[in-house]
Amino acid sequence: MELRLSKNERRLVMSYMYVAFISLFIGGLMGLLQVLVRSGNFELPWGINYYTILTVHGVILGLVLTTFFIIGFQNALMGKTVGYSKKQLNWAWIGFAVMTIGMIIAAITILVGKANVLYTFYAPLQAHPAFYIGITLVVVGSWINAFVNFRQFYMWKKKHPDEKSPLLAFMVVINMLMWLIATLGVATAMLVQFIPWSLGYKNTINVLLSRTLFWYFGHPLVYFWLLPAYMAWYAIIPKIIGGKIFSDTLARFSFILFLFFSIPVGLHHQLTEPGLDSTWKFIQVILTFMVVIPSLMTAFSMFATFEITGRKKGYGGLFGWLKHLPWSDVRFLAPFIGMLAFIPGGAGGIVNASYQINTLVHNTIWVTGHFHLTAATTVVLTFFGIAYWLIPHLTGRKLTKSVNRLGIIQTILWTVGMLIMSISMHIQGLIGGPRRSAYSDYGGTAQATEWGAYQMAQAVGGTILFIAIVLMVYIFVKMIFFSPKGEEEFPIAQEEDNAEPTPRWTENWKLWIAITLVLILFAYTVPIMDVIQNAPPGSAPFDWPIGNS
Repeated sequence: MELRLSKNERRLVMSYMYVAFISLFIGGLMGLLQVLVRSGNFELPWGINYYTILTVHGVILGLVLTTFFIIGFQNALMGKTVGYSKKQLNWAWIGFAVMTIGMIIAAITILVGKANVLYTFYAPLQAHPAFYIGITLVVVGSWINAFVNFRQFYMWKKKHPDEKSPLLAFMVVINMLMWLIATLGVATAMLVQFIPWSLGYKNTINVLLSRTLFWYFGHPLVYFWLLPAYMAWYAIIPKIIGGKIFSDTLARFSFILFLFFSIPVGLHHQLTEPGLDSTWKFIQVILTFMVVIPSLMTAFSMFATFEITGRKKGYGGLFGWLKHLPWSDVRFLAPFIGMLAFIPGGAGGIVNASYQINTLVHNTIWVTGHFHLTAATTVVLTFFGIAYWLIPHLTGRKLTKSVNRLGIIQTILWTVGMLIMSISMHIQGLIGGPRRSAYSDYGGTAQATEWGAYQMAQAVGGTILFIAIVLMVYIFVKMIFFSPKGEEEFPIAQEEDNAEPTPRWTENWKLWIAITLVLILFAYTVPIMDVIQNAPPGSAPFDWPIGNS
């Protein structure tokens, strides 16, 4: 049974949305400046450091936009499926406040040029202590939200002991459980290494340990972004197209597999890193490939849903069912393009995680192109698709035909801009173009000359993307303040009528958590012990890119 969101619950979710869309605009502007600088035809005014805008772009889009949108969206899902008590809602507001305070502290530190450490804040680059403290507060605030979600789920199960939990609530708990376990890595790095080091209590830092702890968190972060998109694909898109969920059991099991295999895989980001035993790198590469299984299960489930729904509506032939899909409905079109983008994006991920091939592309802009296909296309387009019905539902407005039309234009602009930019990044990466760096002609070398056309294409694609961002922010404002008042559906699909009952073992939480922890201990215990026991001399801090210690 679906519940009705209270006014306070709606305000909570909208508060997250405001932060997310402000972040989208600021981060998008920084991205535009980046691609213009890298074209070689634009210089930043007023002495602005390229690496400052690069850090703003990565942190505010990769961490702030995604985290705030996801937790806001998941709060809406939990409110609709299992509900809030007054105490739980108060704690959810506290979580939002802590996250927002941390975000503001970190953002100010970056903007004043005291944290040019990029999205990964790699040591020995050192930021002002306020940056690390701010990021830690964002994590702590997200933990508060996680425990609120766990409590909501527990109380619902206590009241309904013999009932299957709502699918979306189950998915939210899986995602927040994964997030909680994964962020233990970055929290440990902050509290034990970065904050004492930046405050001057330690003269050096174990660089390899800090990077290992970051990627223990950094790769499951990708799935923390992706799983809310999967929630929409599994349980919301079927309702929008007039269908039903293909398999509740398959959906739950795919999320369980993501919980198992999303965390013990971070070493595949460190395949070129010296000091880590190659055996453990290889083991984590194998575990990385296991994540392909739930992704393929999701692809099968979605296209099965599309075909079954189309055939029920009378569309025959091999691909006749494609005709029934609501191509003119932006709530479907944006996520569907995101699904398609995940095909080449996922294939690129297999390349990145391949032990030998990674050495070819690791430090090139190929990786940036891959990242923009997966996170900035698959995830963000799905988030936009969610926003087109969620924002009107929360604000008591209607999704009008004119807004829907603008949304389709925005989706097309985003897709075209991202294709131009991402494809040129992939090609430039294959011919040696580096990532993380501002424009340089590298002394006029022939190889750097080859990159010029692709850097210009990235500037063109980035400009189109920024136009799409401005249009999205305009649509966001229009949906909140100017669309006519009315009730917009919160689309949650039901199972197929003849679906097999979901087995009770899918909610054996003790077993799933135990398996997850065993896999993590297996994959990380020996590598981290080696990194600590056989650590090279620690590094003094550097202010990058100046290089002054």
